[in-house]
Amino acid sequence: MSTLANRREFLKSAVRGAVAAPVAAGPVAAGLASLGLAQPVQSRAAHASAKPAAGPKVTLNVKDLGATGDGKTSDTVALQLAIERCSVLGGGEVVVPAGDYATGALALRSNVTLRLEDGASLLGSGSMADYPIAEVRWEGRWIKGYGALISAADAENIGIVGPGRIVASDAIRGRVERTTRMRLPALIEFTNCRNVRVEDCVTIQTGMWSTHPVYCENVTFKNVVFHSGADGIDVDSCRNVTIDGCTFETSDDCISLKSGRGEEGNTINRPCENVRISNCTFSDRYFACIGIGSETSAGIRNVVIEQCKCLSARSHAIYIKSRPGRGAFVENIVVNGFEASGARQGFLRINNLNSGKQDEFPVPGDAGIPLFREFHFSNIRVTDLPLLVKATEIHPRKPLVGFSLTSVTGSCKHGIELANMKNVVIHNVKLTGLEGPLLSISNVTGVGLAGAAAIDPAELPKVPDAVSQPETPYKLQ
Repeated sequence: MSTLANRREFLKSAVRGAVAAPVAAGPVAAGLASLGLAQPVQSRAAHASAKPAAGPKVTLNVKDLGATGDGKTSDTVALQLAIERCSVLGGGEVVVPAGDYATGALALRSNVTLRLEDGASLLGSGSMADYPIAEVRWEGRWIKGYGALISAADAENIGIVGPGRIVASDAIRGRVERTTRMRLPALIEFTNCRNVRVEDCVTIQTGMWSTHPVYCENVTFKNVVFHSGADGIDVDSCRNVTIDGCTFETSDDCISLKSGRGEEGNTINRPCENVRISNCTFSDRYFACIGIGSETSAGIRNVVIEQCKCLSARSHAIYIKSRPGRGAFVENIVVNGFEASGARQGFLRINNLNSGKQDEFPVPGDAGIPLFREFHFSNIRVTDLPLLVKATEIHPRKPLVGFSLTSVTGSCKHGIELANMKNVVIHNVKLTGLEGPLLSISNVTGVGLAGAAAIDPAELPKVPDAVSQPETPYKLQ
C-alpha cells in the first residue's frame, strides 16, 4: 500500500472513531454557578476524574534485562524489551533505577507503567536514525515526521511516573528538519490512548514540543516539571484531561489547547474538550502561559482553569485565539483564582481575526468564522501589568456571546478593551496605576458598562476578507 493510501486509511479511521457524545454536568457548571451565571444551553461538563492505570501485575527491573545505565552504552533494546515483556505478562511496572540510560525512541504498551526512580534519567539519542518515521500531528495537520522519544499508540492504562527525568538530546534542535521539512521528535507523545498518567517526573526538551497527547481520553499530568525550548503540553483533540500541580518553564506556550486546522481538522471533527488546569505555575520566555487555539477547527470547549499563577510571559498570561478559515467554536471557558505578573503584554487577549497561519484548505464562508462564547473570569489578581484585557479582535459577523470579568484586583497600566460582544458582565474590578479609562468598548452590550469610553471604530483591527469557496470541494485524503 502506498504512503498516500496509508495516510488516507489512517485519516478515515480517525473520522470513524470521532467521539461526540455529551458527558454529565460537572465542573464547568459549578464554575459558572460560582459566578452567579446560568450554565449555557450548549455547555457540557468538564470530565470525571481520569481512571488510574491498572495496578501492577509484574515488576521488571530494566537492569535485569541488560540495561547498563552508564550514559554511554545504548540501552534502547533493553528498555524496550522490558516494556514488551511486561505487556505480554499482563502488565505492571517497568522500573528504571538510578543511572543515565542512553536511548532511542521507546514505545509504551497497554497496562504498562514506566517508573523512573530517584536519580534515573532517560537520555534521548541525538541521531535521527533512532526515531521512527510516522504520520504525526503537527500544527493541526497529519504529516510525515519523526516519532517521539517516548510514545504510545492505541494503548490504554499506561503511565510514566517519577521522580526521575526524561531528557532530550541537545543535538536535535528546532521543530522541523531543514532538509526534509519533517517534524522533529516530541519528547513524549500519546496517540489515540485511554487512561494515561504522567506524574512526579521532570521533562527537559530542546526545540520541539515537549508533551503531546492527541486523540486521547482520560489523561492526567500531575506534579510534573516541564523545561522546554518550545511548548510544555499541547493537548490536541483530547477529552477528559487533568493538568494539576505542574511547573512550567518554556520558550513558547506553557500549555496549548488545539483541535486541528482547516478543512482536515474540521472534517475529522475531534474536539478538544473537558480540560481542567489547576494549581500550576507558569514561566514563559516567548509567548503565552496558556494558549487556547489557534488550531480550533474541531472546536474547544469546557475548560476550567483555577488557582494558577503566571510568573512571566513575553505576551499574555492567557491568549484565546483563532482566525477565519478555522471554523467550529471555542466555548465554555471558566477561569477562577488566577495570579498574573511579568506578562509583558497583559493578562488576557482574545482574537478570532488573525491568529496563526492560514491553512492550505481553509473552511470557507461564514462557517469558517470561529464562534466564541461563554468566557468567564473571576477572582483575578494582577501585578504591574501593561494591560488587563485586549479583546477588540472579535469578528463582527460573529460577536462573542457571554463574557464576564468579576472580582479583579491589583495594578495595571491600561484597563479593559472590548469590541463586538453581547451579554457582557463587568463587576468589582478595582485596579491601581491606571493611565486612561478602566473600560473602553465598541459594539458591546451587557451590564457594568456605565461610564465606559467609546473606541473609535477606525482604531479597531481590520476585518480580514472572507474565505472564498474553492472551485473543487475539499475531500479528506
